[in-house]
Amino acid sequence: MGQLFAVEVVYRGVFQKTLAKNITRDIVLAAHNEGKLGISFGRYGDAPERNGIPAKSFAIVANDEQTLEEGMAQYEPKHVDLTVVLDDTLSKGAESWAWYGLQPVHHALKPGATLIVISQEDAPALLKNIHRRDKAYKLAILKGITSFSGMWVFKDDHTDVRVLGAIASALPQLFSLNSVLQFINEKLKSELKVISARNAFDRFSTVDVPAGQGNPEELFKFELPGWDHMRDGVSIKGQPQGGPYADPVTGEVGGFRPARNELFKKYSTRSMRPVVNFSTCTKCTLCGLNCPDASFDITPDGHYDANLESCCGCGICEEVCPVKECVTMVNESEFHDNKSQWEAFRKDKDAYLNWLETTIAKASPIEKRSHGFRYRGQYQEQVPEALEVARKG
Repeated sequence: MGQLFAVEVVYRGVFQKTLAKNITRDIVLAAHNEGKLGISFGRYGDAPERNGIPAKSFAIVANDEQTLEEGMAQYEPKHVDLTVVLDDTLSKGAESWAWYGLQPVHHALKPGATLIVISQEDAPALLKNIHRRDKAYKLAILKGITSFSGMWVFKDDHTDVRVLGAIASALPQLFSLNSVLQFINEKLKSELKVISARNAFDRFSTVDVPAGQGNPEELFKFELPGWDHMRDGVSIKGQPQGGPYADPVTGEVGGFRPARNELFKKYSTRSMRPVVNFSTCTKCTLCGLNCPDASFDITPDGHYDANLESCCGCGICEEVCPVKECVTMVNESEFHDNKSQWEAFRKDKDAYLNWLETTIAKASPIEKRSHGFRYRGQYQEQVPEALEVARKG
């Protein structure tokens, strides 16, 4: 049997589908230049068409047909030689395919292998979100702006060829830089993309991450019942309605918190989250009424507090809020927990408002993280900026 290589690309469903598909396809085509065989394919989470659902594409490469068939016999690779993360907010983990809970982004990565993240953050910032593991690995940061486009749209900002250049450095056994450049010249026919791939290769570096380093958060997970533990008959467990809850300062009970399915948390879909200025909120109810996931708790004092385990980050609350800058969508990378903002506001109003101002000021404007067609020509405008970031590295 020959050698088998597996590369997984973790991406935001819908908005990076075409990008991820192109990268895994291009991995296979670059490997062809060294006489290797390969196949690329995709796997999704629970609802691939949903806004931002984490998903994966794979490239399986081998140096003989029998070995490739062995790799193809698996539903998806359980162990990969390289993981590429196309959106750094996915460093917080991804919901797996069959309701097992949240998986760390390096879940399938072999010991000592490399995790590549496209980000403008540095390693210490990313490791606040990347979960700990009991095996050491290498972390590489491909400096760049997260490339969002769409299911049928490809934003040609060189993210694809830059990833190929980085892979050639991280996993030279898979293919060499020359094979990547040959693929670009023959298939993509772009001298500028050749330069981008070469720059990514030349600038590539890794940080050793020892076992136990990273986010200590306990990942939520579920035990699926075996066939001999299921309830009799065909039944669906009813969901309680919910009810009032206590103010953390006064103990006063009021408001309404909907009961939510403990098996369905949506925060892994989010690349942005809302932050709320409760001091300017008029309690108009529009954010709660328009939220597609009923993610707002009505507090005992009548404010609307986003439940950040239920919020998918769609941004509708910001769009419908009539008060300027009362609700602001902020880059998810700025946050490391899902605690209640209203509770923080109640416990120390001045500290919360200071945190709010600082967080909004340092976070990227919404235009930098948008992942939908906000206006015609948006992506054409973003491509030059992305290329400039790539050029500077």
